[in-house]
Amino acid sequence: MPVLTEASIRQLAGFRSSDHPVVSCYLDVDGRRQVRAKDYQRTFESMARRAVTDHADVDLSNDLDRFARHVRAGVDRHGVRGLAMFSCAARGLWEVVPLPVPVASRIAVNQSPVVGPLEAIVHELEPLAVLLVDRQRARMFVLHLGEVIERSSLFEALPRDYDRRDDAGRGSREREQHHVDELAMQHLRHTADAVFRLHQETGFGHLTIAATDDVHAAFVPMLHSYVRDRLAPRLHIAVGASEPEIVRAALEIERQVERDRESLLVTRLRDALGAGKKATAGLAPVLAALNERKVATLLVSNGFIEGGWRCACGALATKGPRCPVDGAEMERTTDVVSDAVDAALLEGARVEMCEGNADLDVLGRLGALLRY
Repeated sequence: MPVLTEASIRQLAGFRSSDHPVVSCYLDVDGRRQVRAKDYQRTFESMARRAVTDHADVDLSNDLDRFARHVRAGVDRHGVRGLAMFSCAARGLWEVVPLPVPVASRIAVNQSPVVGPLEAIVHELEPLAVLLVDRQRARMFVLHLGEVIERSSLFEALPRDYDRRDDAGRGSREREQHHVDELAMQHLRHTADAVFRLHQETGFGHLTIAATDDVHAAFVPMLHSYVRDRLAPRLHIAVGASEPEIVRAALEIERQVERDRESLLVTRLRDALGAGKKATAGLAPVLAALNERKVATLLVSNGFIEGGWRCACGALATKGPRCPVDGAEMERTTDVVSDAVDAALLEGARVEMCEGNADLDVLGRLGALLRY
């Protein structure tokens, strides 16, 4: 399976088929909601039936069969919370991209792969730096989209022969302990410098640290302010943990960072709505804002599906059949929310899929921070 990168997205986006449909399938396989394999399998089967009904004029059987075989075979969900699948059987296209974040389940039929959600994931998920540090060791990792892309280590051994002295040397113990402590602090300063260099090289978005309380308290003030501003919640694993253990723990930190980001954006939306400033919420108002190209950030409750209307000009509406923009006849769509996500991405807006946020649900499960 290909790893999600800007290059792989560009390659997919460049595929075109004028005479046969290209089918794109996004499937939420997050174990927190889709506990059993048959849960996401049922979701897929429901979407496939709906796609056949909605596109009765084209033959999707070969492409949907490909998806079905892959989904029924079971998905390795280690570090995977979503799937993106693309098929054009007649033209030899078949790609499966595992995703480290959940996605809104949907099937789209077009002349090219629908890659907007992939672009949003790449742009939103900044690399996460992981530091495991004690008084003489430091291990650094950078993860992006669930994969370790950088690793390095620093070891500065502390003296170990002081404790072998006899009683005659006891008077110097304080000086020796002070020396050991100073060497440990020097190691922490060297580590802080290494972390800053790593930030300059990789531009990681957040840093999580695994350390004892005393080492953490001594170390954090040594970090450059740019790095301190990117501190994520702490990791609670041993400095000598295995790489698979580190990746598992880091993925949970990424999820927490993701939840915090979602919560902050929804709070901004709620506050802006309360102040009557550059925000709107609810399906019809948000679609109107998209039609006017005013949306800067679109917030969507994950799993929100609603029928609506779509015009050839790109306009979307909850009621038809006449387009509110150009007056032309619109066509029905079974999932105008997904169409809204695509429209937002095409206009360069940020899209945030929010998981279980009660405040957004109360606001209508769809909201937008506006450009003007």
